[in-house]
Amino acid sequence: MLIPKRPKLPETLADLDRPISATRVGLAVERGLRAFWPALTVLALALTALMFRVQDHLSRDLFLALFLSVGLLAAILIALGVRRFVWPTRAEAIARLDATLPGRPLSALGDQMALGGNDPAANALWRAHLARMAERAAGAKPVGPRPDLAPRDPFALRMTGLTALVIALLFGAPQRMFDPVANSGAPAGSAEAAMGPSWEGWAEPPRYTGKPGLYLNRLDSDQIAVPEGTRFSFRFYGAADAIPFTESISSPAAAPIVQDETSDIRREDFEAMRSGMVELGGPNARRFEITVLADDAPEVELVGLAERRADGKMAQPFRALDDYAVMAGRARITLDLASVTRRYGLALDPEARDDLTFDLPMPISGSRADFTETLIEDASKHAWANLPVNLELEVEDGRGQVGRTEMSAFELPGRRFFDPLAAALIEARRDLLWSRENAPRVADWLRAISNRPDGFIRKDEVARLLRLTILRIEAADITPETRDQIADVLWELALLVEDGGLADALEAMRQAQERLSEAIRNGASKDEIAKLMQELKEATDNYLRMLAERAQPEEGPQFGQQQPSQQITGNQIQEMMDEIQRLMEEGRMAEAQELLDQLARMMENLKVTQGQGGQGDMPGSQAMRDLGETLRDQQELSDDSFREMQEGFDPEDRPRSSPDLDQLGQQGQQGEQGQEPGQQGQAPGEGTDQGTPRDTPGDGREGQGQSQGQEQGLADRQRALRQELNRQQGLMPRLGGEAGEAARRSLDDAGRAMDEAERALREGDNGQAIDRQADAIQALREGMRALGEALAEEQSRQAGEQPGQQGEGQGEGLAQQGNRLLPRDPLGRQRGEGGRLGTEQEMLQGEDIYRRARDLLEELRRRSAERLRPEEELDYLRRLLDQF
Repeated sequence: MLIPKRPKLPETLADLDRPISATRVGLAVERGLRAFWPALTVLALALTALMFRVQDHLSRDLFLALFLSVGLLAAILIALGVRRFVWPTRAEAIARLDATLPGRPLSALGDQMALGGNDPAANALWRAHLARMAERAAGAKPVGPRPDLAPRDPFALRMTGLTALVIALLFGAPQRMFDPVANSGAPAGSAEAAMGPSWEGWAEPPRYTGKPGLYLNRLDSDQIAVPEGTRFSFRFYGAADAIPFTESISSPAAAPIVQDETSDIRREDFEAMRSGMVELGGPNARRFEITVLADDAPEVELVGLAERRADGKMAQPFRALDDYAVMAGRARITLDLASVTRRYGLALDPEARDDLTFDLPMPISGSRADFTETLIEDASKHAWANLPVNLELEVEDGRGQVGRTEMSAFELPGRRFFDPLAAALIEARRDLLWSRENAPRVADWLRAISNRPDGFIRKDEVARLLRLTILRIEAADITPETRDQIADVLWELALLVEDGGLADALEAMRQAQERLSEAIRNGASKDEIAKLMQELKEATDNYLRMLAERAQPEEGPQFGQQQPSQQITGNQIQEMMDEIQRLMEEGRMAEAQELLDQLARMMENLKVTQGQGGQGDMPGSQAMRDLGETLRDQQELSDDSFREMQEGFDPEDRPRSSPDLDQLGQQGQQGEQGQEPGQQGQAPGEGTDQGTPRDTPGDGREGQGQSQGQEQGLADRQRALRQELNRQQGLMPRLGGEAGEAARRSLDDAGRAMDEAERALREGDNGQAIDRQADAIQALREGMRALGEALAEEQSRQAGEQPGQQGEGQGEGLAQQGNRLLPRDPLGRQRGEGGRLGTEQEMLQGEDIYRRARDLLEELRRRSAERLRPEEELDYLRRLLDQF
């Protein structure tokens, strides 16, 4: 019987001798760390102390005692480690290595067949198994140590010792670890002093320079450049006068350092004020050439003119520079009495007042060598507010050097009051602060103001407080304390008058929003929600109108440039409210509430602004577009009124249409296609029967009733248009000049004509209504023409041109026609007076067609991103974007 030949185990493992030996070493390291980590920790701490030269600070006896104690502790720990340490055997190394291999091939190579030794097939299978295990064993890699010391050292003492040793190697003195111990009582850091005369020197630049200190003993070069004011300190050890010392860099007038008689260490401390030499003799003689870098005085300059912010605060940007760092700064404001208009309450000589002084803001982080900041201060309550003053800025560096700006003359920004009563109270307050001798005049003036308060002073508490203030002014001689108290009362009264109406309107709008939110949460009915929605619209319109009244144009010098801000038009506010109502009608209350919260946040931060010359969608351009839409809606309404008047009579009784009315009807029919009559400018829920085809009634009484209902719907549409025009007038930019006044007069005439047309429609007088509607259309056209001229003049003024000198680039959305500034549509075509599109002209005349194509694509993207647009329009815009 043949017995299969099995590979010998020693011969097979001999090929794995290297990984087995390495694994055995890893096991030895692992067991060594487990056994000796306490001893190693003590030795690391002891070496750390030696590297940091703790022995120089201890007496010899104490150092010897500590050395013996640490040595005894280390010996005990080493003995315990030797007792616990067991050297790993080869079999343990093979088992550790075999455990890391799949299938434990090293153990398999030592196995034998228990059965089937006479079966050739079984022998062949066994040899194949051994060959596979041999292949796996050939890939064996050494196994590293796994000491797992965390459970044995819960307080991480080993990490403390290791960290201390690393720090000592980096920052200690390993090369001096075994140097002889210095004599007891020797000064710190003077190891060389125990062996003979020596010296140590340091150069410490001023802290504001940010330069590092220098240890002169370690410098290789004898040429040193240091900032002015650097402090040099030298210490001399050994016998007095053993080391000669001379220097020529300090100020001769500097006071000498007083020597401490109780110490045997000689000191030399001084500041470097000029370039020169420092020489030291003795065993370690050195000669340093010191170059002192001059510290220049700081500089400060104004960056533009001061800006009056919306809250009346002054914002003055400035730039400060220094070769190292600016430490502090101040702004000083003095009254420019020569530029003050000396009349009325300012005719008297002003009382002496201290200059206004403000600390300049410094950067919290970053460099102070060159920075730009803005001084923001509120001087509205000061007696010099809105009066000519001089401004001077000064900055100071670390050496006390000062840099100043030249005196800059400007008007001290302060809050402006536009309500006539509030402005009068502020002027009386200014006169009283200017000089207490103005008290009788101020009292007479205030008494005249409060003589007949009805209709002039809207709040009773203002009238009462004003009378009490008058009595206090007239009571006795006014002291400075009393004057300041009266000035505070007048300021509060002016704020109450100026912001009272606006604050009430804002509070009414907030209450309407809260009531609507409560109704949404409580599941109110549609009628209740519609009523609350109408109240919210009215409160919002009232707030916008009062806000627009206070957005008066700035007069006099303008302080700085206004920062760009996000703009929103009145139409967008109306669209948001319509979207809120639509969501509530569809039962999507959560979305409606979210949009209502967004509207509330937006209205809190709303501020009516005027159009600025330049690019973009300016408020003036939006006003032109809004008026154009109102004009088209008025034309459509006039067409419907004329059509209803024709249908209300028999053919033989129907009056002949006048040429003007025929032309009016043709213009209305040429309006924008795809819009049903009554959609533009129609209030929600009103005029729902407009545009519905009606058959001529057979019964005269039935026809008369339907005609009256139709006329009532036309009157509601006319009233909605009138309300829309009022809203547009409230949001329209305040433009000066004759063109601006003409635009306001024409729009007022259009509003009166709309009121008369509504009254005529309600009375059933369609002929009179059509005449008044024609007047309204004509007035709207004149208003748009005048508004276009006013916008052109405003843009020319802001661009530094004369009115009428309009160049190319007056705005992408405006086209010039004679004296008129007409809007363009996205294709570059001009809109006519009646909103008609002039397609007979060549589009994009002389323009860059590629740039215009990009502009058109951007316009399509902008409109497609507005989610408040109808879904049909958004779908159309998406299809256009997909193609282009």
